[in-house]
Amino acid sequence: MTSDWRVLLWLGMALLFLVLSSLFLGESALTWEQYGRAFMDPGSPSGQVVWSIRTPRVLMAALIGGGLGLSGATLQGLLRNPLADPGVLGVSAFAGLGAAVSIVLGLASTIGAVELGALAGAGLAGSLVLGLSARFREPEALILLGVSLSSLGGALTAMIFNFSPSPIATAEVMNWLLGSVENRDLEDILRALGPVALGSILCFWSARGLTMLTLGEEAAALSGLPMSQFRMAAVAGATLVTGAAVAAAGVVGFVGLAAPHLVRRMVGEEPGRVLAPSALAGALLLVSSDLLARVLPTEQELKLGVVTALFGAPVFAFVALRSARSWRS
Repeated sequence: MTSDWRVLLWLGMALLFLVLSSLFLGESALTWEQYGRAFMDPGSPSGQVVWSIRTPRVLMAALIGGGLGLSGATLQGLLRNPLADPGVLGVSAFAGLGAAVSIVLGLASTIGAVELGALAGAGLAGSLVLGLSARFREPEALILLGVSLSSLGGALTAMIFNFSPSPIATAEVMNWLLGSVENRDLEDILRALGPVALGSILCFWSARGLTMLTLGEEAAALSGLPMSQFRMAAVAGATLVTGAAVAAAGVVGFVGLAAPHLVRRMVGEEPGRVLAPSALAGALLLVSSDLLARVLPTEQELKLGVVTALFGAPVFAFVALRSARSWRS
């Protein structure tokens, strides 16, 4: 078994252990007898807690975390920048803006309306980036474009807060932007699964192009590979996955930024080899963050985005400092 497969196996086993642990841990403490009843009778009260509340929540966290980890690794390989993440192209900001507009317009009660608004916002930002990436191949140009789109999306969202028709709508928008996988069900997972799967396929398909870019723009241009298609697939895949993640769980930061750094020392610097381990690492990060949010003894449960920022940013800073020198070389 190669080293890459060993890394994937260990990460997969760790994720499985964490997922199973999340089914047995939570705010509602159950006895072993109640857990046995939950597995024997899923319709029992304890079965509802395990299968209707905890299971969809854990699966959604794993799906979204895996997608964000994959998109982060794809963008770091495409832009050749260790600080790139799904928000660097403005996709997260515009997806949050689309969701905020839907909520303020009173569409939150309509099933799927907020999710469609988030996907529409992500699609708008992604279309702008795709259109300009065909003309400007330099990664610096895409980074600057992403910064400007993120700033614009943040400004428009702030304007929505300013002109919100009611405090209730403002609170709903803020609640969405903080990120959460609470109160999700299997239908929510299925709605997110399609865009995440399609975006993941595009990201993995672009792996050869990402690896070739490590040799430089000139070498990549002379390789004979369809580099323009690889670039567009990488941007489109990361955009689709990020939009679906924001649509399903709100804005959750840090995961796409840190996950590739956590596995790069185990699999090497080659971008194509980092993609799959980053997806598993992202799932691990988000499932563990959601579990922590559930078990912390707070009067009100912390939002997922708050947990990832508070506990993840210091870890990322440490990992980024250690890997900065090897990245530059």
